[in-house]
Amino acid sequence: MQLNKIKLALGFVTAAAMAMPMVASAAADQERAMKDPSNWAHPRGQHDNQGYSKLTQINKGNVKNLKAAWTLSTGVNRGHEGSPLVIGNMLYVHTAFPNNVYALDLNNNQKVVWSYFPKQDPSVQAVLCCDNVNRGLGYGDGKILLQQNDGMLVALDAKTGAKVWDASVNDPKVGATNTNAPHVINDKILTGCSGAEFGVRCFIAAYNLKDGSLAWKAYSTGSDAEALIGADFNKDNPLYSALSVYEDVNGGNKQGGSFKKIPTSQLKGGVADLGIKTWLKPQAVKDGWQHGGGSVWGWWPYDAKTNLVYYGTGNPSVWNPDVRPGDNKWSMTVFARDLDTGMARWGMQMTPHDEWDYDGINEVILFDKGGKTYAWHHDRNGFAYTWAADNGDLIAAEKVHPFVNWASDVDLKSGVPNKLAEHSTHQDYNTKGTCPAALGTKDQQPAAYSPKTGLVYSPMNHVCMTYEPVESKYVAGQPWVGATLTMFAGPDGVMGGFAAYDPMTNKKVWYNKEKFSAWGGSLNTASDLVFYGTLDRWFKALDAKSGKELWKFQVGSGVIGNAFTYAHKGKQHVGVLSGIGGWAGVAMNLGLTNDTDALGAAGGYKELTKYNAAPGGGGLTVFSL
Repeated sequence: MQLNKIKLALGFVTAAAMAMPMVASAAADQERAMKDPSNWAHPRGQHDNQGYSKLTQINKGNVKNLKAAWTLSTGVNRGHEGSPLVIGNMLYVHTAFPNNVYALDLNNNQKVVWSYFPKQDPSVQAVLCCDNVNRGLGYGDGKILLQQNDGMLVALDAKTGAKVWDASVNDPKVGATNTNAPHVINDKILTGCSGAEFGVRCFIAAYNLKDGSLAWKAYSTGSDAEALIGADFNKDNPLYSALSVYEDVNGGNKQGGSFKKIPTSQLKGGVADLGIKTWLKPQAVKDGWQHGGGSVWGWWPYDAKTNLVYYGTGNPSVWNPDVRPGDNKWSMTVFARDLDTGMARWGMQMTPHDEWDYDGINEVILFDKGGKTYAWHHDRNGFAYTWAADNGDLIAAEKVHPFVNWASDVDLKSGVPNKLAEHSTHQDYNTKGTCPAALGTKDQQPAAYSPKTGLVYSPMNHVCMTYEPVESKYVAGQPWVGATLTMFAGPDGVMGGFAAYDPMTNKKVWYNKEKFSAWGGSLNTASDLVFYGTLDRWFKALDAKSGKELWKFQVGSGVIGNAFTYAHKGKQHVGVLSGIGGWAGVAMNLGLTNDTDALGAAGGYKELTKYNAAPGGGGLTVFSL
């Protein structure tokens, strides 16, 4: 693959006690706003990441009468992910690169009250993967928080748009960028790191909301000290911390390497410094873990009862698995960490020794059942996972669709998948018909949960691939992928779907096919409606119990944004950002036509040109009765 095309695709107890009052009140305005269902004051509505609203004015009986109430052109024609924030009469909306921010007055015909135009080096776009998207804004302490693509975290005065402070999180000169929405929790702002396709060692970091100073940083790879892993990590599930879970860690067979699972009874858990010890061969100028990837850029929930925040880490670098034998911890892992200290309570790697780019970054959703809190995660690898949120006990792990064929099942004691040898990858061996494709059965588009129905509602990709690892040398600041892909529709003959699952069993309740991937994040409401968008420009409403389509509207461009809702002057509104892009749309936006361009997206999604103009136009469409 040509270089340019890859570029384009891609404290002390006393002190703590004294600080408690400030911690509780630092983002008190956000907490107040989230208690009012008229607002949408968090990237996913609430800290639990449920994407759920208590608003009921729009219901199954009248949703067919939804009309476009107002629209906004963002002025940026590229992929628009995430959703706006709504606090009182103000709506705050972001754009793709250059990450402009607009504050609109809902009391005055959506007049632009202020705008913020970051001055970013245009070269940043060349190192962004995949596409130049931004996933939203944060709010708290009278500030609007923006994580720019160039690594700069910015706090803006919510009333005036004036910059209050900024902090440099990442350096794009080495391939490290940011696409995530900053998450405000108490007195902290959480942000992450992208750059696994450039050999960047990534992390999650917490900054102080008051002044932007760094509170803590936890790396995805490296020593326990750097990963903020202590002696009580995985205390209740020590097998999650085993040195090796597969026998063939050094590869050598014609089909690939690490696929034969070590019997659970033979695993030895509780091993320290696995972020180093499970990288068995240097593949760069230093040991592999120092360029190990593990990007962090999804949506992250928080449980105030335990003070734990949850997130997933991405793929290991490089995509060629032959040059990084071992489990490659702690890439592909869901972590639970203490918000104040960053120390990890538990963590489970979902795809040890990843061979397919099955990023583990997808959102975690918290929900309560029977007096216990659970954490649910639809992973790109095609399995849905449910853990006890407090200690990481694995409750359920099931395929989200029968076409998933790289593994047969997941061991509930160790969390280790049983890989199937015929889909294991190996340098210069073209593995065919592997499902799902690298973009997973779901990418970063978030699912939603309804406490009324007890179901999760998940967008889906239904895409398979050929995958050939190739030799690739590490050069600082240059793309480092090491694989060639093609993508194609799965056995259902379509490329997407939308499904409801019981999160306690992860069994499918209903499933609707979609011609293309359902790439828009979902919203559900107390009136038992589910909203989401599609790549062929549809914004849809379904019956949450049956999956029956009740309404749809064709917006101006393919949807990769998240549906949201709010109420203003007694009227409920629902809206979505459009503007095709992301991995599925980047090839179309850039005019790439070879099947392997944009890491396989060009061939897999070439029909999108029949439904979208390129580049995708950035627009916000808001509906009401």
